[in-house]
Amino acid sequence: MGLLERHGEFRAHVIRDADRETLHGHIKNHVASGSNVYTDGWPAYGKMDSQYTHQVIDHAEKYVDGLISTNGYENFWSLLKRMLRGTYVSVEPYHLFRYLDEQSLRFNTRKGTDGQRFQKVTEQVAGKRLTYKELTGNSLFCQTLEIQIFSSSRILIGRTIFAASS
Repeated sequence: MGLLERHGEFRAHVIRDADRETLHGHIKNHVASGSNVYTDGWPAYGKMDSQYTHQVIDHAEKYVDGLISTNGYENFWSLLKRMLRGTYVSVEPYHLFRYLDEQSLRFNTRKGTDGQRFQKVTEQVAGKRLTYKELTGNSLFCQTLEIQIFSSSRILIGRTIFAASS
């Protein structure tokens, strides 16, 4: 699920399903009361709380009606799909939130330079540690890692030993 503040930032979340209860819960947690909420015609968005001004754009009829549009939101999902299919090819569900975070950062900093984006990322990771177990989601760790090098005659020069942690 994603939320885009007009002229602001995009926030993406992995959700269990796209039913009314889930979507409305996320909207309530992340959108200020009194805000205008523009959605497509997905039925689960219907009967929005009275604390929001909810307007719908039906893509079967048109994509923009005055201020009512989901084009910025649709742009994010298009770029995400292109990234996943073209760059990463295979995505584990366990890591999906990480891909969403990466694309959100790219989208939210798209007007900056690569250098500015790099600086922002390095400022956010300073002093943090990501372990192999957290990264991969499994309990394998490398006890000894030596580089496996094969010559043209396929002779093993090194070795790699993996063991399950207790």
